Amino acid sequence: MAASFLSSLTSRYALLSNPYFVKRRGGFCYINYIGSRLPSFQIRNISLFPQSRPQRLSFSSTAIAQAGSSRCLDREELVVLGIETSCDDTAAAVVRGNGQILGQIVSSQADLLSRYGGVAPKMAEEAHSLVIDQVVQQALDASNLTGEDLSAVAVTIGPGLSLCLRVGVTKARRVAGRFNLPIIGVHHMEAHALVARLVDNDLQFPFLALLISGGHNLLILARDVGHYVQLGTTIDDAIGEAYDKTARWLGLNISKGGGPALEELAREGDSDSVKFKIPMRQYKDCNFSYAGLKTQVRLAIESRSACVDNNPISSASFQDRKSRADIAASFQRVAVLHLEERCERAIQWAKEMEPSINCLVVSGGVASNQYIRSRLSYVVERNRIRLVCPPPKLCTDNGVMVAWTGIEHFLLGRFDQPPPAREPEDYVYDIRPRWPLGEEYLHGKSEARSLKRARIHPSLTSIIKSSAQQKK
Repeated sequence: MAASFLSSLTSRYALLSNPYFVKRRGGFCYINYIGSRLPSFQIRNISLFPQSRPQRLSFSSTAIAQAGSSRCLDREELVVLGIETSCDDTAAAVVRGNGQILGQIVSSQADLLSRYGGVAPKMAEEAHSLVIDQVVQQALDASNLTGEDLSAVAVTIGPGLSLCLRVGVTKARRVAGRFNLPIIGVHHMEAHALVARLVDNDLQFPFLALLISGGHNLLILARDVGHYVQLGTTIDDAIGEAYDKTARWLGLNISKGGGPALEELAREGDSDSVKFKIPMRQYKDCNFSYAGLKTQVRLAIESRSACVDNNPISSASFQDRKSRADIAASFQRVAVLHLEERCERAIQWAKEMEPSINCLVVSGGVASNQYIRSRLSYVVERNRIRLVCPPPKLCTDNGVMVAWTGIEHFLLGRFDQPPPAREPEDYVYDIRPRWPLGEEYLHGKSEARSLKRARIHPSLTSIIKSSAQQKK
């Protein structure tokens, strides 16, 4: 009887966005519809499940995807908690399906960065563990919601530092298990790309994205949620790493990040005073390399006898400060020229594959740099496309981008079932420290050197394609 009832119910209301939640309280069973304005149903004297804990009935991802595109879908009913701990910021946010940010909290590890001169994985893990419960609770409090009001939990599972990722995943699974919520594993770099769709309603697929952070440099063609073509990546160090190292070598205060400190000092310098070479100009691809530029900077500091050892910029003489500013400005000019050249080529490649492309998204922590934004604005003008940059607070690591990416995938039926309320102590968490985003473009393969591939996870795009083929 129960089965036939649910069968007729699902056929009658096919335009629903995600699985029904069937719960049993006392002598009643009721069905909540997330994504519809239909009232809850009560079924007297029918015990669908003997367990007291809520159970879930899943429908196919195809049906959910069709529902997600329906005009009948009420996205406002969808509320997702996003958790981010991939590196040195502990972040959580609650976001509605329509993009409304209900609450967000970020706990920075700036003091640890300053003390250790960079990210120390073990120290970062301990810092995450100390504040993760408080950060998540504060995000819920800021939203005036509780776990009972959530539709799902999204969490970054890679790429990133494995010790740090584990803290966020553990917390997310505990919340999801306690409140019987589906859980969505999120790719950190995809989240940086897709958050632009939250702030710009006109941004549609396909689009080109430049993702720049402390550990990543990526140029991707975004064809759809979960479907990406990697046009270029870094073969050694990312631009954020180069900024941080240069800032530290110049004796800057990096408590608020090396990038902002270096950009500020560079405004005082002559960007043509030091003749750094632009990396990889002999290679006609879209890959990046900043290791050589870092070496050039170090040699320039030594040749100018800049007194930076144990001499912070605040204590520098006028001449010493001017010398450091010149190095900072010259470094920044060449580092960004490298970005410009790669973006120019990537735009041409992307237009050959998808002629309708008219947007370049620039996101990631380094995208907060105003000099980079201004230079790339010239690139898009020359190529007659539009530049889309999220606000700086959504460029750096945050929970909003994770929650929003979770929403995008959830509406396509891509999520895992609720974990148990208590997981075994030996449970192996799904974390992916080295996880490519998209499939590599044939012409984008680096001729400079082989990229490190040890213990690398299959790309997000290949996983989604494989899953779709298995369901056919």
